[in-house]
Amino acid sequence: MALKIDSKEIFSPGEFMDAVWDAVLKLYGEYGMSRSGLMLINYDAEKRLAVIRTMHTTVEMVRAALASITKIQDKPVAIHVITISGTIRTLHKRIKQ
Repeated sequence: MALKIDSKEIFSPGEFMDAVWDAVLKLYGEYGMSRSGLMLINYDAEKRLAVIRTMHTTVEMVRAALASITKIQDKPVAIHVITISGTIRTLHKRIKQ
């Protein structure tokens, strides 16, 4: 899942993923969190792009959790899904187009 981080601030990869994990945990609890298999693949703070991996069965759950994120470290932010793909290779090809 390729994401665009819409904010004037620059966040570290750890700050970003903490916000994502917290949002999934808040909406779906520990069980939902364990099912998601969330993992940060790539993070470019300058371009404000992130690539995360999740199980295909939990894509909609993760999208909902991402939409619920309005702040990271008390700084306003919006996270937009650019594209989703079944493989990381295809996802990178779509991002470069």
